[in-house]
Amino acid sequence: MLEQMLVQVLLLLGATVGVVLLFQKLHIPPSLAYLSVGVLLSSNTAGPVVSEEIVSVIAEYGIVFLLFTIGLSFSLPQIYALRHTILGLGTAQVALTTLFVSLIAWLLGFSPATSFVIGAVFAQSSTTIISKQLLEQNESETRHGRLGTTLSVFQDITAVPFIVVIPVLGVAAAQEVAGALGFALLKAGLAFAIVLIAGHYLLRPLFHIVAKHRSAELFTLTVLFVSLIAAWTTKNLGLSMAFGAFLAGMVLGETQFRHQVESTIRPFRDVLLGLFFVSVGMLFDPAYLPDIWHLALASSVAILMVKLLIVMAIVKISGVDIQTSFRTGLLVAVGGEFGFALLAVGLEGSVIDTLTSQIVLTAVLFSMIIGPFLIRYNHSITSLLFQTGKKKLAALAKPDGAVDEKPLKDHVIICGFGRTGQVVARFLESENIPYKSIEIDPTIVKEAQLAKQPVIYGDTSDADILSAANIEAASLLLISHNDHATSLKTLIRAKEMNPNIETIVRAKDETSAEPLRKAGASEVIPETLETGLMLVSHSLLALRVPHQRINDYITQQRTSRYPLIRELFKGKSDIVLGKYEDPDTEKLHSVLLDEGSPCLGKKINQLTLEQKYAVYISVLVRGDKRHVYPDKETVLETGDVLVLFGRPEQLKSAERQLIGAEPSDDDLSESTGL
Repeated sequence: MLEQMLVQVLLLLGATVGVVLLFQKLHIPPSLAYLSVGVLLSSNTAGPVVSEEIVSVIAEYGIVFLLFTIGLSFSLPQIYALRHTILGLGTAQVALTTLFVSLIAWLLGFSPATSFVIGAVFAQSSTTIISKQLLEQNESETRHGRLGTTLSVFQDITAVPFIVVIPVLGVAAAQEVAGALGFALLKAGLAFAIVLIAGHYLLRPLFHIVAKHRSAELFTLTVLFVSLIAAWTTKNLGLSMAFGAFLAGMVLGETQFRHQVESTIRPFRDVLLGLFFVSVGMLFDPAYLPDIWHLALASSVAILMVKLLIVMAIVKISGVDIQTSFRTGLLVAVGGEFGFALLAVGLEGSVIDTLTSQIVLTAVLFSMIIGPFLIRYNHSITSLLFQTGKKKLAALAKPDGAVDEKPLKDHVIICGFGRTGQVVARFLESENIPYKSIEIDPTIVKEAQLAKQPVIYGDTSDADILSAANIEAASLLLISHNDHATSLKTLIRAKEMNPNIETIVRAKDETSAEPLRKAGASEVIPETLETGLMLVSHSLLALRVPHQRINDYITQQRTSRYPLIRELFKGKSDIVLGKYEDPDTEKLHSVLLDEGSPCLGKKINQLTLEQKYAVYISVLVRGDKRHVYPDKETVLETGDVLVLFGRPEQLKSAERQLIGAEPSDDDLSESTGL
């Protein structure tokens, strides 16, 4: 039994990987790839079959985590702030589309319950297709782009009451629908109160305690536990699991942990949601296609036109120009993934029959195939129909600040809001330079947010957290924390997301600084070396050395990457402590020139140590005198000591040339102390 299940899981995963790779190469939305896998592996088609029970049980959690993520994006304060614009437009679009399509379906002979499900399914739009297509054609920040994206996201919220209502329609008799629906809404209100109260008194303190431990595993477990316990609560109240997850997400969306929670849940959501689309694809029966394709195609075209006209009308009534209203309608007309979720709920509750569900499912699929082309050519279609010039359309497509908050641009991202990060932030604030900071300490984040400072909670090396800080549009990344491993991961991820960004990174010493430079850091500030410079500066000031000369010393050392401070003798104790085990670590090494040395009588510049081995002479000791950075014309004599600076292997080669023999390992690990 277990072996058979493993074979089916491997078949499912293998087919999914192959089809998704193919669809991505063809630039087709991944949701259609998952649907295709479901069709291929269902019992309705020839070939290998995967048990629908296995997929459906797992797939239900995809909707749970999707609603949880949506809840994170729509906290109560955000919904309240948008009540006059998007809330009104979104409600009108969903309500009018559902009502109009339901009325048409009822006139065609469907029952009121079935008609309602059909209307609810067709009212949904694909946020994935809309946002992805707009991003590809650089229209995500235009007015119609913002309106279309926000309306589609709002539809995802309206799916929550639909998920509550549709099962009731299937179990109640016609005369009992009102009472059953009222009872369901009452339970929904009770669930909302439970999750809201629990969130305020339990969830926030819980996440604060968990975040203090700075354990990614513990944080992930907590996120999974909270989302699933909320889903279990609403399920036991007779409501959908997805509704509870949405409420939990909405509560956490008001906390400083929102971005990190969203980043943590995303891998689980994406995988399980993909399996949900696979389960929907299994509902599609190609055997019905010859008989229903014309009905499905006609329904698809009809719903595209209905949604286009409804959205255009309500956006125009809200005060937006006719061209932008039409372009917004073209975006929202596409069918949506949540329509599949509602259709699955309707089938499970016996609200809609198999033949009707096949027609509706195929119609939504057709609209999702046609929709991307409407979005891609929305400019040309609008220009053709309204005879609007390109310049005028470009002017109308300006960003709409009233719809969404303008994202940060050319700002500074501070990774780590400890003492160093806060000092930098103060100076940036005094110069009116915008910044966003990322901090993993929940106490600091809480205090900073209370002070209205732009700080978010999260792991700086997480791509989603960097994206939340709008890394793509930032001009400077400052990594100020002292966690070397995290700094390196953050730097690598940031350069992948924005290759042109300037980066300044704090490091402990020169040993940890070198990997950061190799990873692309524009500037690395070694903490211990800077401390040494400050000690030098204050010491020279105390000794009455002229201020300008001190500044020259400091500037020269910084521009030359701290040569005097980096040139250190390193002994066996350093190696034992594990500080300098890296073969690329530079160090000082002293070489005594005895009578047999082949370099005696030669000038320093004739040795060409820098060109051959990247080793240079830091000090020449002759008698009792030290000559720092000796003259290149100096002729070497018996008894001279050359203090070399370079990497261990190169030092060996240089010493071999100087003394004419192979140096021992002890020679390189022990310095003469000069």
